[in-house]
Amino acid sequence: MIRFFSVPSMDIFQRSRLVHMGPSVFFLGIMTVLALICLFPSSYISYMSILPYENGGLVSSSSDIESFSRDSKLVTSDSINTRIDDSNISSGKPETLVLPIETNFSLEYSSNKPRFKDGGVSANLSVMLHDTSFRKNSGKAMPIIQMASLLLENRATKKSKRASNRDRELQAMKFQIENAPIQRSISRIHSSIFRNYSMFKRSYELMETKLKVYVYREGEKPIFHTPYTRGIYASEGWFLKLIERNKQFVVKDPKKAHLFYLPFSSVKLRNAINDSGFASQRDLENHLRNYVNTIATKHRFWNKSGGADHFLVACHDWAPRLTRSVFESSIRVLCNSNVARGFRIGKDVSLPVTYIRSADNPLKDIGGYDPSNRSTLAFFAGGMHGYVRPALLQHWHNKTSDMKILGPMSRDAKGKEMYREFMKSSKYCICAKGYEVHTPRVVESIYYECVPVIVSDNYVPPFFEVFEWESFAVFVAEADVARLREILLSIGGGKYARMVGRLKMVRRYFLWHRVPERFDLFHMILHSVWYNRLLQI
Repeated sequence: MIRFFSVPSMDIFQRSRLVHMGPSVFFLGIMTVLALICLFPSSYISYMSILPYENGGLVSSSSDIESFSRDSKLVTSDSINTRIDDSNISSGKPETLVLPIETNFSLEYSSNKPRFKDGGVSANLSVMLHDTSFRKNSGKAMPIIQMASLLLENRATKKSKRASNRDRELQAMKFQIENAPIQRSISRIHSSIFRNYSMFKRSYELMETKLKVYVYREGEKPIFHTPYTRGIYASEGWFLKLIERNKQFVVKDPKKAHLFYLPFSSVKLRNAINDSGFASQRDLENHLRNYVNTIATKHRFWNKSGGADHFLVACHDWAPRLTRSVFESSIRVLCNSNVARGFRIGKDVSLPVTYIRSADNPLKDIGGYDPSNRSTLAFFAGGMHGYVRPALLQHWHNKTSDMKILGPMSRDAKGKEMYREFMKSSKYCICAKGYEVHTPRVVESIYYECVPVIVSDNYVPPFFEVFEWESFAVFVAEADVARLREILLSIGGGKYARMVGRLKMVRRYFLWHRVPERFDLFHMILHSVWYNRLLQI
């Protein structure tokens, strides 16, 4: 059963017409409203607040919400993708939004915030809006096929008139890549995971023999030169750790370099707000800007290219915002690769989110069961972050036996082992966005040979410039969560088997090694930076 607790409001156009009827009528209307408030004060108070209605309904004033547009979607923990009606949108005035809340949930109050519980799964019962910064122009999320078209469009086609000797060298290598001989010594199923295997192979070979990187020595610890190699943001730390001790690509003479690495940690930078006296995000941006001024003053290379041959690797959620203005021209390798939030396909690189449990053994416990022994159709477990995950639970929690859609699992050793077992024994693993578009479940699915089902609009998957993701992953629009099981069941057994086969082949490109190996994650990150730089020349 669903109950609605609604509040009537006066339309802005009605108010406008009322004014034009004359001062006397307007005055009479005001007096009438005041009289009603005096007679029914409790009704007026309910207009201005968030009130629980028995165990179900909830009302929120739009003044409690940061911002929204006509294309925004009103989302609650159990009412997802409810459209905001156009009649509720006025010229900045608070209007009432009606939230349908299922009455079979019990409310729990903690820290003055209502929460609901359902079989141990809890989520904030608050109003959330889908930020549609991409949709404000087109009204739709960018589909994966459009991202592929954008990738081709963003490649440079004209040569610079004032190219340096280094740029002309890169242009010559770009020509070799774009005219690479067709490779026939690879199986069709293996080549199908690539956009163009021949170009990738030639580009990788040139990287191994030609690429030189200079790592700036400037910057004070812990923000600079201090890798953090465990947890959800480990990717940036592993790259920083491995590149600083690398001898194959790194040069001491910056004049020999094709690329310049900015060795800071976005995780350490974010933590500096609490630990180092920074008071705001603006302070963090200024810290990076001061760093750029330092290296630009001491070296000539930043000003020479405008930062276009410089790159950074950052995995924290805040990284896109912190680096957007300071490193606008640079290559940003980001976990939070949201095309609607300034991620530039063809220039920036999508960094895989790799949750590392053991820095000593990053390959610990990978692999999965044979497809014939996977009895679960789809699996998800995780915190109720954002609006997509609550929608997932609303539609699929305890609905069918072959859909294991759960809330957060225990974080102890037993709970983590159970989580891995679910992934290893499921055909499809749901990679639903949280507060941001990225999630470690994408790479976890690859590790456990569970076909990733990415439910995250505008997310650019890792190494998008290299891999044909639709050959080994499924993309489901956020609006289609209710059709999830139907979509998965429509995939035939033969296609599923081919996708699993490709997963096994692509896994090698997503593995960390303490001592880097060919085609591993360290080399793939470096390759995508190299590849995008070449194609932008």
